[in-house]
Amino acid sequence: MKINSTLGIIGYPIGHSVSPRFQQAGLDHLAVDHQYLPYEVPPDLVADFVASLRSDPARGINVTVPHKEAVMPFLDEIDEWAAEAGAVNTIVNRGGRLVGYNTDGYGFLRALRESAGLDPAGKRALILGAGGSARGVVQALLRAGVAELVIANRTLERAAALADLAANRDVPARAVELNALATDGVPRETDLIVNCTSLGMHHGPDESASPMAAARIPPTALVYDLVYNPMLTPLLREAHSVGAPTLGGISMLVYQGAASFELWLERRAPVSVMMEAAMAAMRERETQVP
Repeated sequence: MKINSTLGIIGYPIGHSVSPRFQQAGLDHLAVDHQYLPYEVPPDLVADFVASLRSDPARGINVTVPHKEAVMPFLDEIDEWAAEAGAVNTIVNRGGRLVGYNTDGYGFLRALRESAGLDPAGKRALILGAGGSARGVVQALLRAGVAELVIANRTLERAAALADLAANRDVPARAVELNALATDGVPRETDLIVNCTSLGMHHGPDESASPMAAARIPPTALVYDLVYNPMLTPLLREAHSVGAPTLGGISMLVYQGAASFELWLERRAPVSVMMEAAMAAMRERETQVP
């Protein structure tokens, strides 16, 4: 299996992705003669597909689950953010040399600052989950100067490992079990709550579930759900019910994609056009009959 377009995204499955919609909108807006296509690549074909990126005219690809770690051994160079996160979401073909990047942290912070108006410097944050997404979020928050972190996860050991990452940067951090939040609650001084789990994701195993009940959400904390499908997740509904400010995952998705766009083309991405296309795609999906 090989790439037959200039740009694209690989995953398994990939039909849910809205990246082709907003990336192509950006390309068309700038009149760039490139095509961005989705590629459903089984795990056993990842190596062959990545090798095909070395050919002209391939400029690069985005990488989504479950391939963000799997592509790394087949690249020639990995940037600092990707190496620290242990995952690559963007590959750039530089004359046959493949360079891996991770723009998730950048997208997370840009959405936080520009879409929600919150600078995490000096803030106290609660992270729900301890997987790859949570690691990228913690990495970004540490670089942005967060003051304190609490990591909540179903498995305490994984939360503790992520808390250690923060502690190694001299940032106070502690691990708790996710279920404990239902009884112990959340410190009222929490400024930011970030959901990095798949709870509430459409077509996921727990699409009707929220990682937190409304009674445990401080009304002054910004609740940031990385899940973008649906746009209004169960967690965001819980937050709305207590008057807490919220931010969905679509802004992060577009901002990380815009960063990839700029790496490939070395041109400023038309973010407003891309955001409008992504929102339109999500609205269409949510009006479709299941």
